[in-house]
Amino acid sequence: MAEFFSQYLSPPWLAYVLTALIQVTLILAVVLTAAGAFTWAERKVSARMQDRLGPTRVGGRFGWLQALADGIKLVAKEDIIPAGADRLLFRVAPYVSFCASFAVFLALPFSDGWVAQRMDVAVFFILAVAGLEVFGVILAGYSSGSKWSLFGAMREAAQVVSYEIPLALCVVVPVMIAGTMDLVSIGNMQSGWFTNWFVLHDPFTFLTFFVYVTCAIASVNRAPFDLAEAESELVAGFMTEYSGFRWAVFFMAEYGSMVAVSGLAAILFFGGWNGPLPIAHWLGLDHGSLLGGIGNFLGLCNFLLKATMGVLVMMWARWTLPRLRIDQVMTTCLKYCVPLGAAMLLGAMLWTYAFPGGLILSSQTLLFTPACATGLTCAAGSASAIPAPLVAEQQKGR
Repeated sequence: MAEFFSQYLSPPWLAYVLTALIQVTLILAVVLTAAGAFTWAERKVSARMQDRLGPTRVGGRFGWLQALADGIKLVAKEDIIPAGADRLLFRVAPYVSFCASFAVFLALPFSDGWVAQRMDVAVFFILAVAGLEVFGVILAGYSSGSKWSLFGAMREAAQVVSYEIPLALCVVVPVMIAGTMDLVSIGNMQSGWFTNWFVLHDPFTFLTFFVYVTCAIASVNRAPFDLAEAESELVAGFMTEYSGFRWAVFFMAEYGSMVAVSGLAAILFFGGWNGPLPIAHWLGLDHGSLLGGIGNFLGLCNFLLKATMGVLVMMWARWTLPRLRIDQVMTTCLKYCVPLGAAMLLGAMLWTYAFPGGLILSSQTLLFTPACATGLTCAAGSASAIPAPLVAEQQKGR
C-alpha cells in the first residue's frame, strides 16, 4: 500500500504516514466494534445460560443498540479522580493498557497478507507486547490512592505474569512444527483440508490447545480467574476508583485482548483464515490470482468466525465455572499448566522427529525433517514448505 501511495505523494515518507493512518484506523474500528458487539453478546449469552432476559428494550427485539447506549452513558458520565490519587498516572494508566492490547493487532494477520506489519518474529512480538498491558494495571492500582485498588492490581500482576510462562510454552509447540514465527507463513502452511490444521498434527499439539485456552483465559483476567475483580473481597480491583470513559477504556482493552488471544489460537491451531475445505482454491480465488481479493475476504470471514467462537467460549466459561481462590489460581498455573506445557512441548518435539508428516498423512502434509536431513531447502523460516510428493521427486532426482 505504501508503494502505491508513493507514486502519487511527495516526499515518500508521506505515503508511509498515510498507510499507517489507514491501517491504524481499520484496526481501531475492529477493536471498537468487537468491544461493542461482544458486550451485547455477553449479556445475551449470560441471560440464555441463566434463563433470564437480556437486552430487549433498546434496538428492537434483540437489543442490538444496547452497546451504543452503554457507550453514550459512559462518555456522558462524570469522571471523578480521588483526592489522594496521583492525577497524572491515574489518567495515563487506562491508555497504557489499551495501547498494549491494540498494538497486538499490528502483527496479527486477518487473512493471507492482510496484516498491518508482517514480521518474521510476529509470535514473539505479540507475546511481548501483550504482556505490557500489566503495566497499566499496576499504574491504575498504585495511582488510585486506595489499598483495595493496590491489592487488586498486585493480584492481577501476579496472575498475568505467572500465566505468561505456560502460555509461551503452548505457543512454542505450533511454532516448532511450522519452523517459523511468521504468522502469515504459519497460516499458509495449514491450507487445504482441515487435516492440515496443527491441532490435528499430533496428540500432544491437540492437548496443548486446551492448556493454551486455560492460560489465555487467565491472561486476559476472565472468570474463573478474575481475582482482581472479586466482589466479596476487592470490590472492582484496580478499577475501583475509575468511572466514565476511563473505565470504558479498560473495558475495551479487556475485550481487545480476548479477541487477540482467540485470533492467535485460530492461526496457531485451526488454520487461521483457511476453512476446513479448500473452497477458495477450488473456485480459483487463491492469493495472488486475479480474484485473490475475494479469496482473502473469504479468509477474513473464516478468521473472524474462529476468533468469535473463541470469545464465546470464554463467555461460556465465565457463566459456567465458579471463581477460584487466589491460591487455586496460582496452583493451577505452577503445578499443572507449566508442567503440562513443558510435557506437551517435549512430546510434540519427539513426535515431529519420529513422524514428520503429522498424525494424518495427505498430499498437503508438510515433511520438514526429511527435507532438512537430505540437504534440501528446509521449511523452517520460509513462507512455504515442500509438499511430500515434491520431496520424493527431488530425492529421486538426487
